[in-house]
Amino acid sequence: MTVFKGVATALITPMNANGVDYDSFGRVIDWQLEQGINALVIAGTTGEGSTLDDAEHKAVVKFAVERIAGRCPVIAATGSNDTRYAVQLTKYCCEIGADAMLVVTPYYNKTTQAGLIKSYTTIADNSTKPLIIYNVPSRTGVNVEPETYAALADHPMIAGIKEANSNIEKIVKTARLVGDKLDIYSGNDDQIVPILSMGGKGVISVLSNPMPKKTMEICDKFFAGDIKGAAALQCEMLPMINALFSEVNPIPAKAAMAAMGFCENYVRLPLIPMSEAKWKVLEDLMKEQGLI
Repeated sequence: MTVFKGVATALITPMNANGVDYDSFGRVIDWQLEQGINALVIAGTTGEGSTLDDAEHKAVVKFAVERIAGRCPVIAATGSNDTRYAVQLTKYCCEIGADAMLVVTPYYNKTTQAGLIKSYTTIADNSTKPLIIYNVPSRTGVNVEPETYAALADHPMIAGIKEANSNIEKIVKTARLVGDKLDIYSGNDDQIVPILSMGGKGVISVLSNPMPKKTMEICDKFFAGDIKGAAALQCEMLPMINALFSEVNPIPAKAAMAAMGFCENYVRLPLIPMSEAKWKVLEDLMKEQGLI
């Protein structure tokens, strides 16, 4: 049931004032594949899935599935604060050939831990492809507790966890409770090595939008037994990671990819383009890394 090992890029969705820019989207996908990326997440947080309407969301995933054509796993973001809609979107993405689903915890209306178990079980019962639970309490207002993961771990269609709660103690407890029943992925680029050290399978990454090879190198070194080298790269990348999260994701990631010539620097409201001061910091780091 392992969906991927290594790095999955939480891919941006290139846009302009007229809608999704599919020409640029195709170029971004092709470049990621050329760089050897292990998997791609489509229409997630970094892909501005929350401001894609239903037709756009489905079209973006379908385009990606067709463009990627089996060259790496396609992970479609199908989570919602409306479980009925998450089920509908999950069924659609299964039908069109996505390899797995990334399902965020319900946001705004939130729920109890018992509600999370019921919601994830309902979605998984309606899926023919594996689910990765996405826990990001800073955005959703609810945390998936280790005991809740344990209660979900035996479902045959729940395969993994994207953990972005930044609480290493809870991640350690989760690893103890779920064992090898669920794969754990870092949802934070600044915690790749710590989560790998707890048996994690990799990272769902924002950093790998502009720097896929460097991000993969962190994981590759770790898996090859070069823990010191992986840790050194994690430290080296910290300023870039911080710059990519200096404003709300994906504002900086979109700015970075635009500067590299992949797309227009366009984000949908309520997001706005990166401030000049924050961009200057990111721009200088990108120049240091030879990206621009």
